[in-house]
Amino acid sequence: MDNVVDEKKVNQVVDSRKDPRTGPRTESGTESGTESGKEPRKDSEPPEDGDVRGFELPLLLFAGFRTLIDRLHAELARQGHPDARPAHGFAMQAIGVRGASASEVGRRLGVSKQAAGKTIDRLITLGYAERTDDPADARRKLVRLTPHGIDALRRSAAIFDELHAEWAEQLGARRLRTLEDDLRTVVPPDAFRLDAAGWLGGS
Repeated sequence: MDNVVDEKKVNQVVDSRKDPRTGPRTESGTESGTESGKEPRKDSEPPEDGDVRGFELPLLLFAGFRTLIDRLHAELARQGHPDARPAHGFAMQAIGVRGASASEVGRRLGVSKQAAGKTIDRLITLGYAERTDDPADARRKLVRLTPHGIDALRRSAAIFDELHAEWAEQLGARRLRTLEDDLRTVVPPDAFRLDAAGWLGGS
């Protein structure tokens, strides 16, 4: 059986001719809804229940996440951490306050020990981590956060609080709290994981 591609669904994310709130536009710039006699909705109006396409939900969630992370790192750079990257934050969380072996870091990040080793090497170069002897096993090395790494995590927590306050001001504290409660309802309890980089990379 031949593979069939639905052309209407191809490039639905990046097609600049389409407005996610109003649907595809014709070459003349009018909305396709007018062809069926439906009055076009202004861009400022919220979408109706049936107008939001399924792929928009993960994109909006990801865009919200990326917006927060980009804002975080812009402020971190201003506060003395210009070389910090999102992957470094995940790795430092995987190392934790007690330290971890390279194998443990890799497992928590969902990547191989070799890939974790490269990330650890980068953290060491930037001064965020260091390798030390494991007091419980002289044959094993531990990766520990340096004061510089701990400072980055502490500043990150404070910046996230500030960003949260900004969202609460823009959306309203009650509305943001409802959004968070709703996400907790649909997100499994074990979804808070550090393996985003490995998951996105397919490893």
